Amino acid sequence: APQLIIEDLWELLQYHVTTYLDNEVAGCPPARHRSGRPLKTLSQRLKGKEGRFRGSLSGKRVNFSARTVISPDPDLSICEVGVPLAIANEMTIPVRVTPFNVEEMRQYVLNGPERSTIRSACGANYAIRPDNRRMRLSDVNLETVADMLEPGWTVERQLKDGDIVLFNRQPSLHRMSIMAHRIVVMDGKTFRLNPAVCPPYNADFDGDEMNLHIPQTEEARAEAEILISVQANILSPRTGGPIIGGIHDHISGIFLLTHRVRRFRKEDVLYLTQHLDLDHLPEPDTVDDGGNPLWTNKQVFSLILPEELNMIFRASSCQNCEICRREMCENDAYVRIVDGQLVTGTIDKKAIGAFDGQILHRIIRQYGMKRAARFIDDVTKLSIRGIMLQGFSFGIDDEDLTRTEYGQIDEVLEGAISDVERRIKIFKEGQLEPMPGRTLEETLEMQIMQVLGKARDRTGEIAGRHLGMDNSAVVMAVSGARGSMLNLTQMAGCLGQQSVRGERIMRGYEDRTLPHFRRNELGAKAHGFIANSYKSGLSPTEFFFHAIGGREGLVDTAVRTSQSGYLQRRMINALQDLKVAYDGTVRTTGGRIIQFRYGEDGTDPARSSYGAPVDVKGIVESVLKEEVK
Repeated sequence: APQLIIEDLWELLQYHVTTYLDNEVAGCPPARHRSGRPLKTLSQRLKGKEGRFRGSLSGKRVNFSARTVISPDPDLSICEVGVPLAIANEMTIPVRVTPFNVEEMRQYVLNGPERSTIRSACGANYAIRPDNRRMRLSDVNLETVADMLEPGWTVERQLKDGDIVLFNRQPSLHRMSIMAHRIVVMDGKTFRLNPAVCPPYNADFDGDEMNLHIPQTEEARAEAEILISVQANILSPRTGGPIIGGIHDHISGIFLLTHRVRRFRKEDVLYLTQHLDLDHLPEPDTVDDGGNPLWTNKQVFSLILPEELNMIFRASSCQNCEICRREMCENDAYVRIVDGQLVTGTIDKKAIGAFDGQILHRIIRQYGMKRAARFIDDVTKLSIRGIMLQGFSFGIDDEDLTRTEYGQIDEVLEGAISDVERRIKIFKEGQLEPMPGRTLEETLEMQIMQVLGKARDRTGEIAGRHLGMDNSAVVMAVSGARGSMLNLTQMAGCLGQQSVRGERIMRGYEDRTLPHFRRNELGAKAHGFIANSYKSGLSPTEFFFHAIGGREGLVDTAVRTSQSGYLQRRMINALQDLKVAYDGTVRTTGGRIIQFRYGEDGTDPARSSYGAPVDVKGIVESVLKEEVK
């Protein structure tokens, strides 16, 4: 054949060999199917997230796992998880038949695979003979298999209450994203979870799904219980503080229950404590006019504290006054616990909240994890009773203000807008003094942002003064349960300046943000200042500016998630072969020393007290029973 054709065919052969090995070579068109889809060749099979290594070897679909929606159940302990009957019937745990359990196994086999109610006895789905032949159990062969059962067989029994399982929510960003729970078989079709264990999973109940895995061997179950049970992971390895604790209603409830001094009659005390494991009530504090004994709210809370606990700290509601009045604090924010009795102070996020819980932290360090888990269970039950006793709701009329307040708010906003106009006038007349290192335009923008920011804060103060501690939103903000006074400001006062990248909204049409304004207008309204509140409702231009400001948050979140995910992956790959050796050094698997002492101080952050190896102040205060500066 002519040289030209040989060269063409040679090139074609080279092309096919190249694309056979890697169909994504730069500058080479990919080989395609008849349909036009690029071929998935050797290199593509191996690399990437769905490739052979990451998709089929490091991560794969597994047996003995279940997935469904999660829903809350505050009556469960934090160490438990509610599992639907349908899942419990399908999942199995292999049990070796021994001379000691042969009768129990026989009973499981006789019960068979059908378990119609949660009260019914646990059955078995398979029996495995000594020669590893699996036998599916059904109504036909139950008695035959039960008679044949002897040591050496294995019975795959269904799940029952108390079995240890692994519970996980994706994305698994830290080690507390997968923890071991004990199951409670329940009706319904969702996994049930105590709301107090949501923070480590970052779970909520708006449709989240979670995964359940069943450890199949005795070693796996022992390892799960000792290393990754919920109570072993109350403390976060990041700060050494608790990551499991009261959230939302728990904090509002315990705040309402313990704020200031209130007295309860016996029936109310019994209602509050009916789910607690108590033998007797303490001595009543006083008696009322009718001779009925009365207990204080502080006494009721003290029932769940360990007896020798001594602590002093300031609650979330502390105003950081210049001169602390301590026990005489008018906000009741000075918390003092002596010998397990709450003497003064309000319990809120600082005391029992996830990420903050100081009481919880002290109980773990002094009494251990088991006692801490019991305290979390008790405090969640007590706080929910507390919030139910008093009632707690939030409606549209909870952010109503009087005419006086609305008048004051309008005054503040008009003052701010006229102040902005005055500054713009000074700028246009060329009399504005530039700030050091700033242009005139930047100086003006900064001044306008400051004036409008102050105006919004002032409207918040006006609204906050009117809405006192009997307002649900204020209670939630002050106790640290949810939200802040800023949310209340925006609902009742005014929304304030909308910003993009920390500046007023500038982009839009030529020389103006919207056609509703004059060209080159610099006023507050023309660049995204919203004088209305959510309650009064936004005008169309305000609504549009608000949507611009809100869009930034959404885009930011999406971008940050992907970036941090890839960053974490690279860090894990870089650090995965490092370990702390028995001599306290950090080494690679090859034995090379990376650090002479782990973290330069040899402290395990998970066992530290917020970074310090020993909580000296706490220990001294616990012994002396008084505050140490």
